Amino acid sequence: MDQSAYSRFGRANHARRRLNLCLRPTPVYLPLLLALLAIAFVTSVDARAVSYDSRDTRDLASDEATVAVPRADNFVVGSIRGQPPTTRHFNFVVSQMNGSPDGFSKPMLVVNGLFPGPTIEANQGDRIVVHVTNTLSTRTTIHWHGLYQNGTNYYDGTAGVTECGIPPGQSLTYNFTVDDFSGTTWWHAHYDTQYTDGVTGALIVHPRKYPRGFPTWDEDIVVELTDIYHAFSATILSEYLGGGGGPLTGLQLETPDSGAINGIGQYNGSTKYTNLNLKPNKTYRLRLIHTGSAAAIRFSVDYHALTVIEADSTLTQPYTVSSVTLAVAQRYSVLLTTNQPAEPARNYWMRAALKSAVAVPGANADIRGILRYGSGHAAPTAGADPGVPGSGLADLDVAKLVPAAPRTPPPATKAYTVDFSIGGKPDGGAFATMNGTSWQPLQGTTTLLQIVDAARNGSMYAPEGSSIQPGSQFLITEDSVEVVDILLVNTGPGDHPFHLHGHTPYIMGFGTGTYTGTGLNTVNPFMRDTFAVPGSGWLLMRIVTDNPGIWTLHCHIAWHMAAGLMMQISSLPSKAAQLDIPRDIVRQCSA
Repeated sequence: MDQSAYSRFGRANHARRRLNLCLRPTPVYLPLLLALLAIAFVTSVDARAVSYDSRDTRDLASDEATVAVPRADNFVVGSIRGQPPTTRHFNFVVSQMNGSPDGFSKPMLVVNGLFPGPTIEANQGDRIVVHVTNTLSTRTTIHWHGLYQNGTNYYDGTAGVTECGIPPGQSLTYNFTVDDFSGTTWWHAHYDTQYTDGVTGALIVHPRKYPRGFPTWDEDIVVELTDIYHAFSATILSEYLGGGGGPLTGLQLETPDSGAINGIGQYNGSTKYTNLNLKPNKTYRLRLIHTGSAAAIRFSVDYHALTVIEADSTLTQPYTVSSVTLAVAQRYSVLLTTNQPAEPARNYWMRAALKSAVAVPGANADIRGILRYGSGHAAPTAGADPGVPGSGLADLDVAKLVPAAPRTPPPATKAYTVDFSIGGKPDGGAFATMNGTSWQPLQGTTTLLQIVDAARNGSMYAPEGSSIQPGSQFLITEDSVEVVDILLVNTGPGDHPFHLHGHTPYIMGFGTGTYTGTGLNTVNPFMRDTFAVPGSGWLLMRIVTDNPGIWTLHCHIAWHMAAGLMMQISSLPSKAAQLDIPRDIVRQCSA
């Protein structure tokens, strides 16, 4: 297809403006690497009782010249649960290809030719080794969302903070253990806005054991939910940050064209759907993962109740709802039982409704898949969302989430307030700040390397407390184990999903208006790594600075982070300076 046909504004109106995308050139050695695209060195999996394929899925995956939908077993997990600790190896090749997850052909950045990318599945105590080869013409990184990286901060995969990025044509091996973490999460590029273009995948870590009396299930399925844009993210970002008087600005540029469930969506009349072919009268664990860039996503299954049992790797007391809304980068596990008679053929819509701040003509916010446990292949009959009739169930209320394992947080020893905002510059471009500082990635070095270099010179990179270092680096530094309260104050409208690397904070409280010091849960607060700060409101998080390293705290709306909505927390820098940073990471900063 002619490159000029790839447009963020590929809507129904033929008079709309088209953008010329500057596509990254394909390296000449890419054909040699395409032979590796089908290779993801995972441990073998047993045959599953679940059938996840459909004719639509096979059709989309059949063209080797384009991005493929992963095989069925990419989304079915659990066969390795209970195995003794081992080392699990994976090979990732990051490349640019054309794909059409929603029926609209566009350039994508993907791993192993797949969208979404390969699922990494492990058990608590395993070592994960991922060899990443970059065939792009720009640098890239991979971040392992939610993992603590205790002792391996340099593998956190954050450009400008823990590494400079893998240069074109080079490789980096990420090598870390998952002793302390378990639950549902994902991996994604953390270089500019690359993950928006498709560098994402699920990461599932099974715990050594579940709490006594915790619910059980028959099968375990990953459901990756995302929003989709029809132009390269770099092109959107240029318009977003630079203004320039284009037809769409600000919130309109943030609004996605469509979305997808496990790599398949709908746009402009497309009728291809992800199909979950299940068995009747069984209980399934659906691991919902929001891998998108901006829009919140409301997930539901017609006529079926959903019982929440996990949020961002924290197990919850069972909480039954009619739907679950995920902010960007959040995850929920829900239990669903295949016992509803409402549809005669036992085919039901899965709905992933995109919740954007504004509407853009031509965009599709009604994304669907089909959950089947009958013998028919017809589409479900329901039009509008019927909910769960007669149940009295409501949508998920995050304030009602209760940890399955009670845990009382230690009292705070330090406290900081961080105001943040995002707005427009005089030229119409977006500009974001945290405590008045707009983050920009360091070039040719990283914050972690600066911490190490300072220690070698007998000093500290930053003083304890809050400070601003050269290059627009705002950070909070604690060189002893402290219990730190951080009050995030959202000075503008609209919720912002924030993510903290390296920690799972206690969410002590949140609300709209001015924080008054009341309304906190000091007995059994929920813990999660991605949390929404209400518009014109606040959220108080509590962390323990016992994980040596430099950890980012940022809005996970890709455009907001790129506009500067990010800061860093430096925990125990004197110990972080002693980390044995791999030579490849150091070398790649000067490559």
